[in-house]
Amino acid sequence: MNWKSLHSVYFLGIGGIGMSALARWFRHLGVPVYGYDKTPTAFTQQLQGEGMTINFEDVVDAIPTAVSSDTKNRLIIWTPAIPKDSLQLNFFKSRDYLLKKRSEVLGMITSQMTTVAVAGTHGKTTTSSMIAHLLKHAGINTAAFLGGVTQNYDSNLILHDEAKNEAPIVVVEADEFDRSFLQLHPNISVVTSLDADHLDIYEKVEEMTKSFGKFLAQTNKKGQAFIQNNAMTKLDRSQFEGLATLEYGLTQGSIHAANIRAGLASFTFDYLSQKIELKDIELKVPGFHNVENALAAISVALYFGLKPKEIRDGLNVYKGVKRRFEIIHQSEDMVYIDDYAHHPEEIRAFLSSVKAMYPIKKLTVIFQPHLYSRTRDFATEFSESLSIADEVILMEIYPARELPIEGVSSTMLLDGIACKEKQVLTNGAILDHLKKSTVEVLVTLGAGDIDRMVEPITNWIRDERI
Repeated sequence: MNWKSLHSVYFLGIGGIGMSALARWFRHLGVPVYGYDKTPTAFTQQLQGEGMTINFEDVVDAIPTAVSSDTKNRLIIWTPAIPKDSLQLNFFKSRDYLLKKRSEVLGMITSQMTTVAVAGTHGKTTTSSMIAHLLKHAGINTAAFLGGVTQNYDSNLILHDEAKNEAPIVVVEADEFDRSFLQLHPNISVVTSLDADHLDIYEKVEEMTKSFGKFLAQTNKKGQAFIQNNAMTKLDRSQFEGLATLEYGLTQGSIHAANIRAGLASFTFDYLSQKIELKDIELKVPGFHNVENALAAISVALYFGLKPKEIRDGLNVYKGVKRRFEIIHQSEDMVYIDDYAHHPEEIRAFLSSVKAMYPIKKLTVIFQPHLYSRTRDFATEFSESLSIADEVILMEIYPARELPIEGVSSTMLLDGIACKEKQVLTNGAILDHLKKSTVEVLVTLGAGDIDRMVEPITNWIRDERI
């Protein structure tokens, strides 16, 4: 499809991280972009500032006349996060519009490029952004559609240089939700993790695992797959027979790390594979899990021919992704870190790394569970992972696309949390509690709207703690 021939593109759920990257892509092509989202956010304000027209009321009259007046050459892109009874969605479905899911459009865009697709129940945003940064920093013509805002480029979209006479490499985050990643046919695939999740979609863990196998099977047989070693044990290799694979892991696998040292703002490690050894790699995005993500990123960079010095130089200036181990404040008196972790294994990896960095300081965690179904399905695991902290403050569940489930609330996690200091607080009561407490290392965790707490907490630290 000649995207530039479109009259306009309309996004249902334009404020989503994946949707907004596509919106920016079409805006870059010069196509007028319009969209709807449920509520205005700082992110939608940015998109409006970039020239996109956005409405926030799910009524047909809110659709701009430029889109609603004719169906010809109007592309409507929607996300499964939009409710099935959405008035705007059903308006477009009832007429002769070209209607595509986000994943379909991403698959169409990347089908003509050399594609690196990074999948995994966690770790894919950091890993994909790290790969894109290493390639871009080394001068390789690179584009990327990311599931987070990379700090180096202040965007979830990295654009390639169209003036260069070389085909770009595109790095994409391959999302397992709604089986979206099955729209991709990459040259290089990465699987960072494979833990039970999205059981509202898959129902059984086995079905989710099969989908990952199908994703790998769609990788070009002349390409390469890099698969985290624990994820490999859960996969059926016969699904992707004939595909070259390499396993990596923090401490084991044909690619692994050694001599890992945790610092206050960085981790240092050695990269070891059967072909090469890179000593004293410094990663300024802390965390054992980020070291493992870096193993995958380095491996992909080496596959594309980057030299050891180019990799070191790239990682040395890699700043990470917003809300992924983002150190907001650090002093001798207090540390504040914000992170997107919303799965028990992500929380376990994150808090274990924070404990390694600050072993003798009190760790206070504010966590907002994401989805009623996920809280119900993994209640025991959430409680166990949060028990790493010295104090746990729970916010109420962020529902996202779901309606409440009877008997499911944040309170159900309390009994299983081992630490003595634990409670559920409303958003408005959290700051008052912090002001009366001993706070040494504070972290905010979650994928909902807990990010709205970052500014008031930061202001409190600045005004009262410094």
